[in-house]
Parts: sequence; structure tokens; C-alpha cells
Amino acid sequence: APMLTLYKFGNSICTQKVTIALAEKRARYETIHVDLFRNEQYSPAYLAINPKGVVPSLVDDGKVVIESTLICEYLEETIPAPPLAPRDAHGRARMRLWSKAVDEGLFEATRELSFSAMFRDRMRTMTEEQRQVRFRNTGDPVKRARFISCYAEGVESAYVYEGIAAYEKAFAAMEHDLADGRPWLLGDAMTLADIGLMPFLARLDYLTLLPVWTAHRPHVQAWWARAQALPSFRGAIPEALEPQEIADMQSSGAKIRDRVAAKREEYLAFKKTAPQPAAQAPTA
Repeated sequence: APMLTLYKFGNSICTQKVTIALAEKRARYETIHVDLFRNEQYSPAYLAINPKGVVPSLVDDGKVVIESTLICEYLEETIPAPPLAPRDAHGRARMRLWSKAVDEGLFEATRELSFSAMFRDRMRTMTEEQRQVRFRNTGDPVKRARFISCYAEGVESAYVYEGIAAYEKAFAAMEHDLADGRPWLLGDAMTLADIGLMPFLARLDYLTLLPVWTAHRPHVQAWWARAQALPSFRGAIPEALEPQEIADMQSSGAKIRDRVAAKREEYLAFKKTAPQPAAQAPTA
């Protein structure tokens, strides 16, 4: 079989998602490290592979696949066993609803919480000129606006509040779906829906923020314990991180935890006063 090549960066959530899927598929692949701190993702050679300048990218026998959700689906189609998607069309649509929640809400939420916790302090020590290069390099005006807002306001940014709300919705839906005793989001078998969420819970956990949402959600806690026990998860996340990286995440996340918890309370209070549509979990 032709060799797969994964372009990756260590503590990248989207990369972790793909490395868990690769491990579950028992796929053989080589990795090429792209150093985000050295801006290697903006090198002409890498932009030729991934015009967005983000990781990961998968190259299969010269063919490029980008976007972690699409890479995972590509692996499912090209390496059918063991299966990581439901066999029926409705099951796959429900799986993709979780992928959509991750891509459209949780990804940005996590990026901004991580940034508010960790990288904001690092950017404060840069010169104004270095900072402007960083803002410019985002290449996307929407992303740039979010970036500047989170730099200026940290956890108080409206974008972080949006992210906290996105997480609240996702955890409420997880708790609802898992409440019938199923081990995984879609039933007895683990799927890409579960794999897609794992790195996001891991990042929140390392930032010490996870209990803000899961303290009163026993089914989510049980799911999380199952996820952490998987060899694929352990290899892709805890075993791939340096002790220093873990320590940095924990100490920086702890500094914003109280504000994040307060923002979640604010959102819950707002929800109580807003007119509610008929109760229906996002995955129903």
C-alpha cells in the first residue's frame, strides 16, 4: 500500500483527532513536523500542500487531503476496517452532526480559551511589530478580528463567551444522548463522533476547565473515562505531550477558570430568560 504522510504539529487538537483515527485504523504512516511557533505553516512549500496554512494535512500517494474532519472520513472510506462510522445513512448523518458542532463551535471556542489562557501572556512580551506580524499572518479577516479581540480582552471577549455557550450546548447534548446507558455517542460502537470530541475534552481537561461543564454530568464523565482508557487516545495525546507542556496548560488554565465558570453562569441565566424552543437535543 502507498505510504501515507501526515503533516502535523504536536499539541494541535485537529492533529490529535486524526492521529487517534489513524491508530484505530492501524494505519502505517510517516509524519512531517510543521513548527507553528516558527511560522513554518506559512512557508511556500507548505502552503502549496495546504493553502490555509494549518495542520494537519494528509498526503496519500501524492494526493492531498486537508481539514481534519474530512481526513477522518477519508480514512474511513479508504481503510474500511475496523469501521468508525455507522453503517446506515441516518447514523452517519447523526455522526456528522457532531463533527459539525466541533467544526463550527468547539474548535474556535477551544482556540480562544487556549489563547486567553496561554498565548496571551506570551504575546504581551513581544514587540508591537512582532504582534502585528502575528495578527497579519492569520490571513483571514474573521479569524484576525477574533484574535485581536481575545488578545485585547482575554476571557472577557465576546468570542470567548460564544465559545463557552457552544461548549454548554455540546455537553448538554452529550449528557442527554448518553443518559440511556450507551457507552459511545451513537451507541455500542465508537465512531468518528467520539474521536472528534476527545481532543477537545483533553484540552479543556489540561487547562483544568473541564469540570466547569462536566461536574454535574455523570454520563459525560463516564464517557470521558472510557475515552482516556483507549490506547489510541493515550498514544495520540498524553504520551505525545511533554511534561512541561502539560504543566504550562494546567497553570495558565487555572488562572482563568473562575472567570470561565462565571461566564457559563451568565449564559445559563440568559438561557433561563430567553424563550425556549421545544426541548430537543441537537442530535435527535
